[in-house]
Amino acid sequence: QVQLVESGGGSVQVGGSLKLSCVVSGHTDSRYCLGWFRQAPGKEREGVAGLLIDGRMKYADFVMGRFTISRDNAKNTLYLEMNSLKPEDAAMYYCAAGIRGLNADGYCVSPDYWGQGTQVIVSS
Repeated sequence: QVQLVESGGGSVQVGGSLKLSCVVSGHTDSRYCLGWFRQAPGKEREGVAGLLIDGRMKYADFVMGRFTISRDNAKNTLYLEMNSLKPEDAAMYYCAAGIRGLNADGYCVSPDYWGQGTQVIVSS
């Protein structure tokens, strides 16, 4: 069993930055993909970025160059650093984990575990 707890969301102006954190507890071995998804009101959930234990990472095209996913193994924490935020980045952001791999579009495939989400608001 894997537990994921996100934090770091908040309100920021257009062009600003936020850094999301996700504390990962439970057993995650080399098969695991850790990633971030988001869902805005009235829209489908979409993958943002994913990271494999071996260090490989992928990003969705719409965040490429603005967001950075990383992991601190000593702290068992996954991060998503978000820069140059746009109004369309406003959403509930979820941390996720699963063993079905990382696809070329930048997200973990069919994660088994999800966090409760952290809200990101971007105002102009």
